[in-house]
Amino acid sequence: MNNKFHSGFIAILGRPNVGKSTFLNRIIGQKIAIMSDKAQTTRNKIQGIYTTDDAQIVFIDTPGIHKPQSRLGDFMVESALSTLNEVDAVIFMVNAEQKRGRGDDFIIERLKNVKKPIYLAINKIDRIHPDHLLEVMDDYRGALDFKDVFPISALQGNNCQEFIDTLIKDLPEGPQYYPTDQVTDHPERFIAGELIREKVLELTREEVPHSVAVVVDRIKRRDEGKILIQATIIVERASQKGIIIGKGGKMLKTIGVKARKDIELMMGDKVYLELWVKVMPNWKDRQIDLRSLGYKQDDY
Repeated sequence: MNNKFHSGFIAILGRPNVGKSTFLNRIIGQKIAIMSDKAQTTRNKIQGIYTTDDAQIVFIDTPGIHKPQSRLGDFMVESALSTLNEVDAVIFMVNAEQKRGRGDDFIIERLKNVKKPIYLAINKIDRIHPDHLLEVMDDYRGALDFKDVFPISALQGNNCQEFIDTLIKDLPEGPQYYPTDQVTDHPERFIAGELIREKVLELTREEVPHSVAVVVDRIKRRDEGKILIQATIIVERASQKGIIIGKGGKMLKTIGVKARKDIELMMGDKVYLELWVKVMPNWKDRQIDLRSLGYKQDDY
């Protein structure tokens, strides 16, 4: 290890669905944040830990900033904005395919009060013509004085390592906060629940929107080396429960099979996954329900 070790905390901010979770998973090298083409997938701040011989970056992947439509939405936006005073630098990520809109301007106005380095990451450059990229870069540079601008493709990996190298170079000297082999600060229970929720969003599409939460009720390691996980999928309406269970339980079984594969990759062991579905009307707008499901703003 070099004598000079660089470390710090970096928040990733942006509108919903710009690729923040894809970028985090790319850098960390495994799935710790769920991905979906639906907006507002990330609900809690996910910490991903990137460690080399001479540096450690603790990334904080925040919920996409949007106009809240519920108490859950309020929680997500407050959770995202609260990171700005806790970090050493900020990555503002935008979608190269989309024009700068009111949501971006809302974030930029908040960033004007941040006294830390701010980097602009223009994601999804693999989907646009290079001439258009120059227009996007000039537009955002005129809106805020960024420390640096990086066009990237989080999906394909274009320019991502160069971006990381620059972040490391700019970080101050500091300690190694987490062990070398640790990739997130969230417990297995949280990540398992997120992976199950990802499969619900992926498989039910528009039929079941963001009225879904997952509670992992039990994780037990059995003597034969298999891990038992029991989890409950929470929905708001009986009709949504029917969709998730599916005819003859087929949909729930498919969700379980796909989620189990990802959980096994994370845990490195065989998993036996049991799923139930429960209706909890209007849970997104009930403070007591939000707290019981793990959305606690005072934890941040």
